[in-house]
Amino acid sequence: MTPVTMALRWLDPERSSDLADPVYATEGAAGMDVGAAITDPVSLAPGDIRLIPCGFAVAIPQGYELQVRPRSGLAVRFGVTVVNAPGTIDADYRGEIKVALINLGQTPYTVHRGDRVAQLVLAPVARAFVQVVTELAPTARGGGGFGHTGLRAEMGQPSDPGRR
Repeated sequence: MTPVTMALRWLDPERSSDLADPVYATEGAAGMDVGAAITDPVSLAPGDIRLIPCGFAVAIPQGYELQVRPRSGLAVRFGVTVVNAPGTIDADYRGEIKVALINLGQTPYTVHRGDRVAQLVLAPVARAFVQVVTELAPTARGGGGFGHTGLRAEMGQPSDPGRR
């Protein structure tokens, strides 16, 4: 796969020299880890939401978005995740990249300068042409929404307890 070029500009290069560029941790990683560009530690009490700056701006190529996703280690170990996961950064945004973190855990969590707080995934975007119609093509599912197949069906069992 040919990499897509995305320009990155550190907003205050002199004060950001100790921070790592967004980087893929492994050859097969889908997301680039990004660090916290904070001066002082930020404490997240259980239930707290904080906007963590990353210290840079990017120029996302047209036809792409940058998705802000949680780091699984933070989520599993501490309950700290991205509140609007996945967050979307549009191709025409040129402001500072920031991460909205929430502490869903039961104990406070402290973010320190340079801590990897999220990952960024560059993804293609398909734009829709919306066509207003009076009817939609039918499907077997129809209007069945959240949980309409039942929880037991997800475990390979019939959703109707009376059926075997």
